[in-house]
Amino acid sequence: MKKIVNKSFMTNFLSLVIIAVGYVAPVYQELIKSIGYFALSGAITNWLAIYMLFEKVPLLYGSGVIPNRFEEFKISIKQLMMEQFFTPSNIEQFIETEEQQGSKMLNLEPLLKAVDYDRIYESLVTSIMASTFGGMLQMMGGAEALLPLKEPFTEKMKLTLADMVESDRFKMALKQGLDAHKIGSDIVDKIETVIDKRLNELTPQMVKEMVQNIIREHLGWLVVWGGIFGGLMGVLFIFT
Repeated sequence: MKKIVNKSFMTNFLSLVIIAVGYVAPVYQELIKSIGYFALSGAITNWLAIYMLFEKVPLLYGSGVIPNRFEEFKISIKQLMMEQFFTPSNIEQFIETEEQQGSKMLNLEPLLKAVDYDRIYESLVTSIMASTFGGMLQMMGGAEALLPLKEPFTEKMKLTLADMVESDRFKMALKQGLDAHKIGSDIVDKIETVIDKRLNELTPQMVKEMVQNIIREHLGWLVVWGGIFGGLMGVLFIFT
């Protein structure tokens, strides 16, 4: 809280300087002292209020509100993340967008190359030999008689699979398989589990530091403006 301390110190110091000037000034002593005292009062009050947000002060009820309420802060953090960012609709929209882009960019060629066509051919031959045609093929040389068909069969299978994955029917089936709603719900559940696990690791000190880091820059200005408005109140006090 170095920046807060610096702003608070400078505001309080300047207020004390104004008070001191009020006691030695040849003119407008009461006005200057009033400005100084009211400015000091406003600055100290705001500084104490800021301090009481993060630290417990003995005999001051309500101090240390952030450490005392850190469980509520954790719940608020989770609600913010789950209700504003990781909503099912947001995730579903993201998945659907990716699917639409994927339908244009998805390259299944590596998948087709990874297919074991030899194994498919061997399964076909095994099925034929186990059928009623097996006996006839045994008289013609057995499975070796089908070897000339292996290469044409493999090429035909590659073309057939390539045509199949490019068909509208296949793409529709692929899209239905990638159920955005179901995937989105699963992702939300996993994200919520991760968030719960991380939030359970938070301590009151960690929550306090987190909030300080978020609003640190602006807290110091509360002290400054407290001094300024306090000084203005001092002027009004003298002239009313």
